[in-house]
Amino acid sequence: MGYYTHDELKILGFSQVGKDVLVSDKTSLYNCKKIQLGSNVRIDDFCVLSAGEGGIKIGSYVHIAPFCSIMGAGKIEMSDFSGLSSKVSIYSSSDDYSGRFLTNPTVPLKYKGVCDADVFLGKHVIVGSGSVILPGVIIDEGAAIGAMSLVTKNCRSFGVYSGVPARFIRERKRDLLRMEEELLKSFI
Repeated sequence: MGYYTHDELKILGFSQVGKDVLVSDKTSLYNCKKIQLGSNVRIDDFCVLSAGEGGIKIGSYVHIAPFCSIMGAGKIEMSDFSGLSSKVSIYSSSDDYSGRFLTNPTVPLKYKGVCDADVFLGKHVIVGSGSVILPGVIIDEGAAIGAMSLVTKNCRSFGVYSGVPARFIRERKRDLLRMEEELLKSFI
């Protein structure tokens, strides 16, 4: 896997790039001026980051595995220590599939019923492989989303969610908060 250098990332025009950022040179990047990258970020091969007007904000210590898509007109934010397993899709825009409007990007906007809404992933959120997160969803701190889930509604802190649509399964352990504290103290 080849990665862009720090200088190449600057040339691409990201609004912010932290330290120790690894972005695969096989990643498709659109509207970089609306994308912020924290420190200690790794984005693997064949991901698509397409920032709309709201932009994409990726915190520190974030991993985005291969074949993930993050796109839409609304703001998409991934907080520190969050991560996406392979083939996760996050959408902050969606066509209206009711049949009342035309769909797809080739149709003029006045004939479409597009919904744009911000998406937020809190600290320590982990999203399992193949999951889809729809516009307007807030996944609070520490929540875990099981593989192949469809997230259509907000998920509360340290809950484990799974299914289509995703439903609450159980509470998640909070030991990782102590480990985060240890890690951050090790830099002092």
